[in-house]
Amino acid sequence: MAIAECLPAEALAKAGRIVDCGLTNLSATHRYKAALIAAFAYPLIAALCGTLRWKVDGGQHWDDVIRAGHQPILALWHGRIFAGLHYFRRRDVVVITSQNFDGEWIARILKRFGFRTARGSSSRGGVRALVQLRRDLAEGRPVAFTVDGPRGPARVAQSGAVWLAGATGNPILPFHIEASRCWTTRSWDRTQVPKPFSTVAISIAEPLYVKDTADETVETARLALEAALRNCQKRVLELLTSRT
Repeated sequence: MAIAECLPAEALAKAGRIVDCGLTNLSATHRYKAALIAAFAYPLIAALCGTLRWKVDGGQHWDDVIRAGHQPILALWHGRIFAGLHYFRRRDVVVITSQNFDGEWIARILKRFGFRTARGSSSRGGVRALVQLRRDLAEGRPVAFTVDGPRGPARVAQSGAVWLAGATGNPILPFHIEASRCWTTRSWDRTQVPKPFSTVAISIAEPLYVKDTADETVETARLALEAALRNCQKRVLELLTSRT
């Protein structure tokens, strides 16, 4: 099947203003620096995450999707990536990373946590990345989206994950993570980094199936995804304040 048949240009435009601009070739120096950053950062992140205490709500939904013969399309807010690296590690999840220098060292860290990457973003190489995600789903690998990334606005879901769900029949699995004690950056997404030995709560919503890629269906599902993520956030805050 041709790429144009798999990913029509009109649908891609609605799925996050995606344009295919080709691959970015990094210099050998940049690749070496990216490797050094990953080699230094990974053990620190892994050590910190190893101290965390977890409260999990809805963890069975992952297994339910797999048993149904589907693959999860994980969906989360951009600012909650950090702890998610640890919880979903070693599951062969495929995520999109940008094609620039930052994307290179991030991809190398992700690989060490047992993730795979599809290189692209909403501004560069997006068509190629979505083609790869569709292929990965067909080959039995889960994928993940930061649905308000890469630049926001924060907590507003773009429709890429929804479109992919409608095109493949695999369900979206929304989730949210909060830490009892954390550092919060001043970036647009307010990235949260749990402090050592803090409690981290994750709430995973029920699978969200999207029946097709029609405009009305995609928008309805996009709003449902935002509502599910809000409910997950409410649930994790309840978990963090409970004594059980």
